[in-house]
Amino acid sequence: MTTYPNGIKAGRRSLLRGTAGLAALGIIAPQLPGLFAAASAQPKEAAVFNHPGKHKDLALLGDKPLVAETPEHLLDDDTTPTDKFFVRNNGGMPDEATNPDGWKITVEGEVNAKLELSLGQLKQRFPAQTHRMVMECGGNGRSFFVPPGRGNQWTNGGAGCAEWTGVKLADVLAAAGLKDSAKFTGSWGTDPHLSGDPEKRAISRGNPLSKSMDPHTMIVWGMNGQPLSHIHGGPVRLLVPGWPGSLSTKWLSNIVVRSTPHDGAGMGGTSYRVPVTPIVPGSSNDGKSFRDMEAMPIRSIVTAPANGTRLAAGTRRLALRGAAWGSSVGVARVDVSLDYGQTWQTASMAAPRNPFDWVRWTHSMPVSSDGYYEVWSRATDRNGVSQPIVAANWNPQGYGANPINRMAVMVG
Repeated sequence: MTTYPNGIKAGRRSLLRGTAGLAALGIIAPQLPGLFAAASAQPKEAAVFNHPGKHKDLALLGDKPLVAETPEHLLDDDTTPTDKFFVRNNGGMPDEATNPDGWKITVEGEVNAKLELSLGQLKQRFPAQTHRMVMECGGNGRSFFVPPGRGNQWTNGGAGCAEWTGVKLADVLAAAGLKDSAKFTGSWGTDPHLSGDPEKRAISRGNPLSKSMDPHTMIVWGMNGQPLSHIHGGPVRLLVPGWPGSLSTKWLSNIVVRSTPHDGAGMGGTSYRVPVTPIVPGSSNDGKSFRDMEAMPIRSIVTAPANGTRLAAGTRRLALRGAAWGSSVGVARVDVSLDYGQTWQTASMAAPRNPFDWVRWTHSMPVSSDGYYEVWSRATDRNGVSQPIVAANWNPQGYGANPINRMAVMVG
């Protein structure tokens, strides 16, 4: 249940009922290609997600593999609580570790000395650090494409910003001794393939060595001051901030340093890749003219009030809160509109704690009368690139959709 400054209370189910109520009043925004009506964004109950330690209002997108997203109003905390953090698996979940500090990690390939470390040794041997950073699924926003891309139909909830504790991956790679031929890394975990075939990998992704050597790319065992939970990849996982979350290998067991790009499951073709040049929406493509997706696109959301909130009659000011993140160069500003993008006002932003932290923003907007209102939010990065009105650069797997966020409220 969420309580807003005006005293309105709204949980996920009441929000959905309120949204449907707006639709019943006949005041839904017109349906445009690629631009969903905010008032009818979620007219039905979402599938129930029921997992120990997770918030009951996460929306279940799939159970094989297990996938659940976080409604925007549950992302209203500066630091995303673990119970509200989205879930994205690519295979089954391995057995939970009975001795977390005994968990083994191997580093091999284009290194001078193969490393075999337990998690306990990793903690003792390398200096730890804690940063608040966004993790985001590469398919976040997929449902906004027209036609939709293949896969789980995320809205904006495939992202969260937690405090992560671990060690720099760069320190571990340096301890193994990188050869001159070292150019890329790849990794995999112990999650089983959904088929049950032990010879198949659920996923095994990799990135250029330069990203692995970024001081914010980490091997982590802590989340929000607690041991990393099993559902989030515990006892240990990679954290590759700012890039698709599929690179942040859960239940980490192996890292390989390579002279050529990694070729594991989830690499090549159209997997986590986007077109170099625009393609016709809905067309088939073998991915030969695609590139690996790297930095996630800029995105903003309104986290309060929640979509579908009904405010008291006579309310004449909206107190808005939200978050913005993404882009390799950082967020420059967030603008909000109450008139469908005809005019925009710039919100106030709090400074991020560290690179890859999200920006929390606030703004107060006057409303002239009772009635239906849509709040639009649009982030712009430091290169002047803004969120588009509709999802751009369509691709078969639906990566990188980051249109402006729309939410609806009724006053009176």
